Amino acid sequence: MTTNRPAPAIPQTDPRAGYLAQRTAIDAAIARVLDSGVYILGREVEGFEAAFADFVGVAHAIGVASGTDAIEIALRACGIGSGDLVFSVSHTAVATIAAIERAGATPVLVDVEPGTYTMAPRELLRVLRSPPPGRPAAVLPVHLYGQPAELSALTEIARISGLRLIEDCAQSHGAFYRGRAAGSFGDIACFSFYPTKNLGALGDGGMVVTNDPVLAAALREVREHGWRERYVSARTGINSRLDPIQAAILGVKLRALQTDNASRQAAAARYDSGLTGLPLALPARRPATTHVFHQYVIRLAERDGLREALQAAGIGSGIHYPVPVHQQPAYRGRLACGPSGLGVTERAAPQILSLPIYPQISDHAVDRVIAEIRRFFA
Repeated sequence: MTTNRPAPAIPQTDPRAGYLAQRTAIDAAIARVLDSGVYILGREVEGFEAAFADFVGVAHAIGVASGTDAIEIALRACGIGSGDLVFSVSHTAVATIAAIERAGATPVLVDVEPGTYTMAPRELLRVLRSPPPGRPAAVLPVHLYGQPAELSALTEIARISGLRLIEDCAQSHGAFYRGRAAGSFGDIACFSFYPTKNLGALGDGGMVVTNDPVLAAALREVREHGWRERYVSARTGINSRLDPIQAAILGVKLRALQTDNASRQAAAARYDSGLTGLPLALPARRPATTHVFHQYVIRLAERDGLREALQAAGIGSGIHYPVPVHQQPAYRGRLACGPSGLGVTERAAPQILSLPIYPQISDHAVDRVIAEIRRFFA
């Protein structure tokens, strides 16, 4: 039996608030598309692709239907499929691993760093020394919670190993690593525009970016049936096109992304200050990176008790992610992992908690969350 609970007074995330903050411009953008008569690809998508490529600092951006599709299309464009190994993580949204399998490749799971929960370069090296059967083909790190993985080390490992580097940037729009934007390091990078992302659509959407013109051409073909000319497939592909209405909405929201990310960072700093000294771990910051706080994730042994207390006080929270991919029913017992196992991943899952964070959250709301957490520990 399902119990209908009232919406929390302070939600964990609030995409509607993002719409309301730019309602007039978004409504005008939607009306512009409707009036244009062009409802598949067209100038609206091309314009947003160009703006997003410029934002990331790459030469090419290709709009697709979702972040999951973005990863699958990236792998297919690289010629990665059956018999190929793609090294990624289990502490991620299941979409990362599902997309690898949809491309026909084999995921190999690498453990994460204990502080940032992103791919541990040392563990990647260990599994590459003795990989499972198959052809090592790509490294697919996830820039989790708004913070890039250790890109210098991962880029070098991929280079010396002859592997493609494909960045999962679904949670890192506007994040920087050593002065460069997340998404500008790999052969290809993949973004999601799911409504709760830092740059979120009002529906699904995704983007694949690259500096390689040959890969860019392949990406465009794969996203639309493998067409080089209409109705003639030069390769096998899929149907995954960014909707022009979503592109128009995203074009409006892109202009506010840096301001929105600054608001997330201010909320995170307020949490840091208010929660210091409590028996919980605050989010780690990697040196020389810009964390854009897609999520503000704390860690504590009493996670479930705190979550219940927050819920009772009308405060939403989330768990990103409650079950590592390799322990989920659809994947349990059939995914390869590194020789050290996935102990860091498994120990983190029952202890992490995502607190309310979104650009429009007020200082008062953050202070209320802090007060309830301090009360829990009093």
